[in-house]
Amino acid sequence: MAEKTLEDEFLPDGYEMPDDSTFMKFVNGKNKFRVLSSLVTGYEYWKTEDGKDIPVRSKDKPTDVSDGKINPKTGRVDVNHFWHIIVWNYASKSVQELTITQKGIQKYILGLVNDPDWGKPQGYDLIVTKEGEGLLTKYTVSGTPPKEAAKEIVDAYAAYEFDPKSIFE
Repeated sequence: MAEKTLEDEFLPDGYEMPDDSTFMKFVNGKNKFRVLSSLVTGYEYWKTEDGKDIPVRSKDKPTDVSDGKINPKTGRVDVNHFWHIIVWNYASKSVQELTITQKGIQKYILGLVNDPDWGKPQGYDLIVTKEGEGLLTKYTVSGTPPKEAAKEIVDAYAAYEFDPKSIFE
Protein backbone atom coordinates (compact mmCIF):
# COMPACT_ATOMS: atom_id res chain seq x y z
CA MET A 1 0.00 0.00 0.00
CA ALA A 2 1.34 3.43 -0.97
CA GLU A 3 2.08 5.87 1.80
CA LYS A 4 -0.23 8.88 1.80
CA THR A 5 1.28 12.28 2.64
CA LEU A 6 -0.41 15.31 4.11
CA GLU A 7 -1.59 17.87 1.60
CA ASP A 8 0.18 21.24 1.56
CA GLU A 9 -2.89 23.24 0.65
CA PHE A 10 -6.16 23.58 2.48
CA LEU A 11 -7.91 26.35 0.54
CA PRO A 12 -7.53 27.25 -3.11
CA ASP A 13 -5.60 30.45 -3.89
CA GLY A 14 -7.75 33.56 -3.69
CA TYR A 15 -10.54 31.87 -1.71
CA GLU A 16 -12.83 34.28 0.12
CA MET A 17 -15.64 33.18 2.42
CA PRO A 18 -18.97 34.39 1.00
CA ASP A 19 -20.77 37.09 2.95
CA ASP A 20 -24.48 36.66 2.34
CA SER A 21 -25.64 38.44 5.49
CA THR A 22 -28.25 41.15 5.13
CA PHE A 23 -26.52 43.16 7.90
CA MET A 24 -23.21 44.98 7.69
CA LYS A 25 -21.06 45.00 10.82
CA PHE A 26 -17.86 46.95 11.22
CA VAL A 27 -14.84 44.64 11.18
CA ASN A 28 -11.27 45.52 12.13
CA GLY A 29 -9.67 47.50 9.32
CA LYS A 30 -11.37 49.60 6.65
CA ASN A 31 -15.12 49.30 6.08
CA LYS A 32 -16.10 51.10 2.88
CA PHE A 33 -19.77 51.68 2.08
CA ARG A 34 -22.21 53.93 0.20
CA VAL A 35 -25.39 55.12 1.90
CA LEU A 36 -28.40 54.31 -0.30
CA SER A 37 -31.49 55.08 1.79
CA SER A 38 -32.87 57.80 4.00
CA LEU A 39 -31.89 57.64 7.63
CA VAL A 40 -34.17 55.99 10.20
CA THR A 41 -33.43 56.93 13.80
CA GLY A 42 -34.51 55.43 17.08
CA TYR A 43 -33.42 53.94 20.38
CA GLU A 44 -32.42 50.43 21.33
CA TYR A 45 -31.57 48.40 24.37
CA TRP A 46 -30.93 44.69 24.77
CA LYS A 47 -32.83 42.06 26.71
CA THR A 48 -32.36 38.33 27.17
CA GLU A 49 -35.12 36.04 25.96
CA ASP A 50 -34.83 32.24 25.92
CA GLY A 51 -31.10 32.57 26.60
CA LYS A 52 -30.50 34.88 23.62
CA ASP A 53 -29.74 38.58 23.60
CA ILE A 54 -32.19 40.45 21.38
CA PRO A 55 -32.55 44.16 20.64
CA VAL A 56 -35.64 46.15 21.62
CA ARG A 57 -36.07 49.14 19.29
CA SER A 58 -38.43 52.10 19.36
CA LYS A 59 -38.78 55.43 17.60
CA ASP A 60 -38.90 57.30 20.89
CA LYS A 61 -36.65 56.91 23.91
CA PRO A 62 -38.22 54.17 26.05
CA THR A 63 -39.36 55.07 29.55
CA ASP A 64 -39.64 51.47 30.82
CA VAL A 65 -36.57 49.28 30.30
CA SER A 66 -37.24 46.96 33.24
CA ASP A 67 -36.84 43.91 30.94
CA GLY A 68 -33.41 45.12 29.71
CA LYS A 69 -29.96 43.70 30.38
CA ILE A 70 -28.18 45.44 33.22
CA ASN A 71 -24.71 46.74 32.39
CA PRO A 72 -22.57 45.37 35.27
CA LYS A 73 -20.28 48.43 35.18
CA THR A 74 -23.02 51.04 35.45
CA GLY A 75 -25.76 49.03 37.18
CA ARG A 76 -28.37 50.20 34.67
CA VAL A 77 -29.75 49.30 31.24
CA ASP A 78 -27.90 51.00 28.36
CA VAL A 79 -30.22 52.72 25.89
CA ASN A 80 -28.50 53.78 22.67
CA HIS A 81 -29.61 56.20 19.99
CA PHE A 82 -29.16 54.52 16.61
CA TRP A 83 -29.13 55.31 12.93
CA HIS A 84 -30.37 52.61 10.55
CA ILE A 85 -29.69 52.80 6.82
CA ILE A 86 -29.39 50.67 3.72
CA VAL A 87 -25.85 50.65 2.30
CA TRP A 88 -23.73 49.16 -0.44
CA ASN A 89 -20.98 47.20 1.30
CA TYR A 90 -17.96 47.18 -1.00
CA ALA A 91 -16.38 44.20 0.82
CA SER A 92 -19.36 41.90 0.23
CA LYS A 93 -20.38 43.63 -3.01
CA SER A 94 -23.97 43.67 -1.82
CA VAL A 95 -26.79 45.80 -0.43
CA GLN A 96 -27.02 45.45 3.36
CA GLU A 97 -28.57 47.08 6.40
CA LEU A 98 -26.29 49.02 8.73
CA THR A 99 -27.09 50.18 12.25
CA ILE A 100 -24.77 52.83 13.66
CA THR A 101 -24.83 53.42 17.42
CA GLN A 102 -21.36 54.93 17.83
CA LYS A 103 -21.72 58.66 18.56
CA GLY A 104 -18.32 59.52 17.08
CA ILE A 105 -19.27 57.99 13.73
CA GLN A 106 -22.66 59.71 13.81
CA LYS A 107 -21.06 63.10 14.58
CA TYR A 108 -18.53 62.80 11.77
CA ILE A 109 -21.19 61.88 9.19
CA LEU A 110 -23.45 64.66 10.46
CA GLY A 111 -20.55 67.08 9.99
CA LEU A 112 -20.22 66.00 6.35
CA VAL A 113 -23.98 66.28 5.80
CA ASN A 114 -23.99 69.85 7.19
CA ASP A 115 -20.98 70.87 5.04
CA PRO A 116 -22.20 72.32 1.71
CA ASP A 117 -19.14 70.84 -0.07
CA TRP A 118 -20.21 67.31 0.93
CA GLY A 119 -23.97 67.18 1.60
CA LYS A 120 -25.99 63.97 1.78
CA PRO A 121 -23.87 60.77 2.00
CA GLN A 122 -25.71 59.17 -0.92
CA GLY A 123 -23.31 61.21 -3.08
CA TYR A 124 -20.00 59.77 -1.84
CA ASP A 125 -18.50 56.74 -0.14
CA LEU A 126 -17.72 56.54 3.55
CA ILE A 127 -14.89 54.59 5.15
CA VAL A 128 -15.06 53.61 8.82
CA THR A 129 -11.80 52.19 10.10
CA LYS A 130 -12.13 50.05 13.20
CA GLU A 131 -9.19 49.26 15.45
CA GLY A 132 -9.23 47.17 18.62
CA GLU A 133 -11.88 45.22 20.48
CA GLY A 134 -14.29 45.79 23.36
CA LEU A 135 -13.70 48.92 25.41
CA LEU A 136 -10.45 49.57 23.49
CA THR A 137 -12.22 49.91 20.13
CA LYS A 138 -11.48 53.08 18.20
CA TYR A 139 -13.19 54.27 15.02
CA THR A 140 -12.06 56.82 12.46
CA VAL A 141 -14.28 58.01 9.62
CA SER A 142 -13.49 59.57 6.26
CA GLY A 143 -15.34 60.36 3.09
CA THR A 144 -14.14 59.85 -0.46
CA PRO A 145 -14.53 62.61 -3.05
CA PRO A 146 -18.16 62.92 -4.20
CA LYS A 147 -19.09 60.91 -7.30
CA GLU A 148 -22.08 59.11 -8.79
CA ALA A 149 -22.80 55.60 -7.57
CA ALA A 150 -21.85 52.85 -10.02
CA LYS A 151 -24.66 51.32 -12.10
CA GLU A 152 -24.15 47.99 -10.32
CA ILE A 153 -24.92 49.68 -6.98
CA VAL A 154 -27.98 51.56 -8.28
CA ASP A 155 -29.38 48.38 -9.88
CA ALA A 156 -28.78 46.27 -6.77
CA TYR A 157 -30.55 48.85 -4.60
CA ALA A 158 -33.50 49.03 -7.00
CA ALA A 159 -33.89 45.24 -6.68
CA TYR A 160 -33.52 45.25 -2.88
CA GLU A 161 -36.87 44.81 -1.16
CA PHE A 162 -36.63 46.15 2.35
CA ASP A 163 -38.00 49.17 4.13
CA PRO A 164 -35.52 50.44 6.76
CA LYS A 165 -38.47 51.52 8.94
CA SER A 166 -39.36 47.85 9.43
CA ILE A 167 -36.54 47.66 11.98
CA PHE A 168 -39.17 48.59 14.56
CA GLU A 169 -41.30 45.53 13.76
